[in-house]
Amino acid sequence: MTQTSENVTWLTQEAYNQLRAELEYLSGPARTEIAAKIAAAREEGDLRENGGYHAAKEEQGKQELRVRQLTQLLENAKVGEAPAADGVVAPGMVVTIAFDGDEDDTLEFLLGSREYASSDIETYSPQSPLGAGVNGKKVGEDAQYELPNGKLASVKILKAEPHRG
Repeated sequence: MTQTSENVTWLTQEAYNQLRAELEYLSGPARTEIAAKIAAAREEGDLRENGGYHAAKEEQGKQELRVRQLTQLLENAKVGEAPAADGVVAPGMVVTIAFDGDEDDTLEFLLGSREYASSDIETYSPQSPLGAGVNGKKVGEDAQYELPNGKLASVKILKAEPHRG
């Protein structure tokens, strides 16, 4: 999954299907489940001191926020192919970099939208300083990006492969 402009998100068919399934679950069965939790907690009595009620309402709020995020993402999504395995860094690729020419100090990350991030691998947006710095570079090339303190950092692209997750 990749973001190429502010409003368009490119997704592989697999990513689109996964996010669509999550939206359908959250919009249907999950809403029913949370409504039942809230109803059960209401029956326990005084709502001002009802921890179960407040927890269920907070869970409902988080769930509805995710529904809105997914709805907006999928409305603006374009389904396309995964990036080519040609050694050029592009959104949807797992990238391995070395910091400041030290090939022992490496970082592996997915260049893509945080909406499709998983706990398996760290994800950097193509719009982030590091993401923008490495995007379009080839394996073996150096890239620069701006640190929060305004200084430039250099990295070397060691590997760039399509994400298979």
